[in-house]
Amino acid sequence: MMLTESISIERVKKSRLSTIDFSNLGFGNHISDHMLVADYKNKSWQEPKIVPFGDMPMSPAMLSLHYGQTIFEGMKAFKNTKGEIIIFRPQRHHQRMNKSLARMCMPELSEELFLQSLSALTEVDSDWIPTQEGSSLYLRPFVFAYEAKLGVKIADEYKFIIITSPVGPYFAKPVKLKVEEEYVRAAEGGTGFAKCAGNYGGAFYPTMLAQKQGFDQVLWTDAKEHKYIDESGAMNIMFVLNGKLVTPQLTTSLLDGVTRDSILTLSSSLGIEKEERKVSIAEIEEGFKKGTLTEAFGVGTAAVVSTVASISIHGKNYELPPVNEKSFQLRAKKKLHDIRLGIEPDVHGWNYIVK
Repeated sequence: MMLTESISIERVKKSRLSTIDFSNLGFGNHISDHMLVADYKNKSWQEPKIVPFGDMPMSPAMLSLHYGQTIFEGMKAFKNTKGEIIIFRPQRHHQRMNKSLARMCMPELSEELFLQSLSALTEVDSDWIPTQEGSSLYLRPFVFAYEAKLGVKIADEYKFIIITSPVGPYFAKPVKLKVEEEYVRAAEGGTGFAKCAGNYGGAFYPTMLAQKQGFDQVLWTDAKEHKYIDESGAMNIMFVLNGKLVTPQLTTSLLDGVTRDSILTLSSSLGIEKEERKVSIAEIEEGFKKGTLTEAFGVGTAAVVSTVASISIHGKNYELPPVNEKSFQLRAKKKLHDIRLGIEPDVHGWNYIVK
């Protein structure tokens, strides 16, 4: 078994840690001192190594630049009440990453390589883990085709890299959503369930248009009829409708969110019935009109739980009631927070302790 201690480490000569204002982090603005790199060649992953974060040489003919073979994951590390470093649900992220890799015809990663790489890098840059409320160390593993060749082909060489970033809340304020009825994020049978870069690049333009209209994100609908809700721009979406927790059921066009799964798992202990099913725009609009839609919120690793302030449907803006300490979304967010920090017992075994 590969041990964390066996990974080669080249440390920075001078840390940038003292230049970071941890009281004003934002999201993704700062990269920690080191990164982990592993190469795939000769049909196998080579030993990973940790090196100072910095630029890398690459060929302009690198296949990922031309044909889009690149995928990523995102997860978070914290320090719990005992001072231990924990990574939240990395095994689940590993499973999803391998699904993305398989969909893009890229070589999968063993769980051992994935977990040991995350652990080693997080340990080396443990001083970068913020302890301010709502903050964490964001971990970004990604894989891309590194082979230099212009022919349209599945690459034979890849790089697996992990970089980390101390972050604050992703959405600090409640978000305004616009139901998107023209553009499409993903269609069933496509790559919507994979975290591949093209899904995000293709979503920029309609999101930009929505932002110019005063919205924060779009609420994607199905590619065939634009009648059913899929997910929001950077998050899965959940509703409290008729006193039940309702969220769109997973299809090949939706991302199987880890935070989504965590909140659904916790729902019964928080005293609410859950439903995973098709959710129509008409049903949401009716819920607004009848007052039976009491909450809407996005869930994801970056945002964790992001309150939705309003949703625009067919050009009409509907406001959500303000949240309070009794709101399901805030109770769910607090429970996740307390599990991660060790305030509540981790009965599901979600916290991976870096030893």
